Amino acid sequence: MLLGTHSPRLDEKGRLILPAKYRDELAEGLVLTRGQERCLYVFSQKEFERVHEQMREAPISSRQARDYLRVFLSGASDEVPDKQGRVTIPQNLRKYAGLERDLAVIGVGTRAEIWDAASWEEYLAEKENAFSETDDDAIPGIL
Repeated sequence: MLLGTHSPRLDEKGRLILPAKYRDELAEGLVLTRGQERCLYVFSQKEFERVHEQMREAPISSRQARDYLRVFLSGASDEVPDKQGRVTIPQNLRKYAGLERDLAVIGVGTRAEIWDAASWEEYLAEKENAFSETDDDAIPGIL
């Protein structure tokens, strides 16, 4: 399970050192792709295959499903971390998420997300009140 918040930096070659806690799960390969709210999603290869199988269930006649799949999959890049745990983030994905130097890498259970650090802080500040007001209807069984 991918958990926590980490604050790595991009190097001059557009590489990110994966948080040590994530390396075992992502060592065999990972998929980076566009996420919602202008972040990047990071899936292990196995988890990405599971997510893709679920997406394949969407009817091709659904415009919303077609649009989502196009954006989600056209930005996908499969990567393998090097021996130091570094992974290169392709330029098109760095541009999409507005990634400069300072990043926030957050664990969201079955995936990680990569955010520009300032964007993450802004998002978190904006959503903390809604988090406090979340009830059992939104996420059953958690409270």
